[in-house]
Amino acid sequence: MLSCKPSPTPVDTIPKISAATTTPFEDLSLYRSLVRALQYLTFTRLDITYVVQHVCLFMHDLREAHMHALKRILRYLQGTMDFGLHLYSSSTSTLLSYTDADWGGCPDTRRSTSGYCVFLGDNLISWFTKRQPTLSRSSA
Repeated sequence: MLSCKPSPTPVDTIPKISAATTTPFEDLSLYRSLVRALQYLTFTRLDITYVVQHVCLFMHDLREAHMHALKRILRYLQGTMDFGLHLYSSSTSTLLSYTDADWGGCPDTRRSTSGYCVFLGDNLISWFTKRQPTLSRSSA
């Protein structure tokens, strides 16, 4: 995949992949090897953390769609080799925090994923993401 066409995003934002899509993928060891390498890469590439976690969910029942999602992550990385976690000196010492939630975003369990990130000046100093243990019925 060294000469692949880069992808602008690590995941397709329209369709959600689930456990019951397409045909089974045969080479489970290749998939697991690539996912392990991507998990290690998430220490410095926080932009792929969510999608790597998402492709890890399907290791027990691997499908063609899951491998396509994994290949899209690799194509995204091909185009963003200079991205990563960098710490810079900053003229501001403002503490900023952002949070977001994906209400019922998993097509299989309908559970929500939420997370936050904290910046000190221009530097990311903390982040967290978690799939909620209970089903969300309403946002009201």
